[in-house]
Amino acid sequence: MRIIKRADFSQAVKSICRQAHYELDPELLALLQKSLLAEEKPISRDILQVIIENALMAQNSRHPLCQDTGVGIFFIEKGEEVTVEGGNISGLISEAMKEVYRDESFRKSTVSDPLFDRRNSGDNLPPLIHWELVTGDRIKISFLPKGAGAENMSRLQMFHPLSGRQQIHDFVVKTVRIAGGNPCPPLIVGVGIGGSFDYAPLLAKKAILRPLKESNPAENWRVLEEEILESINNLNIGPMGLGGKTTALKVRIIQHPCHTASLPVAVNLQCHSHRCSTVAL
Repeated sequence: MRIIKRADFSQAVKSICRQAHYELDPELLALLQKSLLAEEKPISRDILQVIIENALMAQNSRHPLCQDTGVGIFFIEKGEEVTVEGGNISGLISEAMKEVYRDESFRKSTVSDPLFDRRNSGDNLPPLIHWELVTGDRIKISFLPKGAGAENMSRLQMFHPLSGRQQIHDFVVKTVRIAGGNPCPPLIVGVGIGGSFDYAPLLAKKAILRPLKESNPAENWRVLEEEILESINNLNIGPMGLGGKTTALKVRIIQHPCHTASLPVAVNLQCHSHRCSTVAL
């Protein structure tokens, strides 16, 4: 059994918490630059230029990419042959994130009770942690701070099992059309298809984490992603909802087997400030 020292684990979590807020993915910057060259509407070009400049300033000055530093979401892939010294991995993650949000003066956005007493927790705890047990002796940690603007525009629908690709296509596009400028486009659109009522939204959120330069390995799903992206960008919502060709930068689909009588589809939207970071220990 491989053992990771507590200090090393905590430092790794703190590192990705900071990196996600300060450093935009170079692949995302490249997509924004490409969109800037393709845009024809002056205001759309101006907005994209400001988004790019903001990203560069955030990295150089170590200021958050967005003032909404979000709910802390972690995806953990833990090998069966590795553990962390002293155990209590969830507690270590919580404490590390809490320290970063305190030390970096990140905005705390979590309320302790969702309905009856919506008081700020004061420390952005607890994080949302999704676990997956895998083979090997490594731990992979991905951090996704998720703001409310895009998250609130996400949708789930239980389709008839005989629904076709066009109905799924239209549902995703309609989700973006209804959202308009609220989720701060240009967007990354995550789609989860299959699983169950609760699993499809998780697939959609995991889809957001797929590397932007990677293509879907299955041709039929890759073609569907491209078709949906084209339709979304024909909506003319544009950067920040003010019109233009660039409403979304990528559409990502993760599919999963499901019950013969079911076809759940979830769409999770991510704003242009696509903050995420991953480390492997």
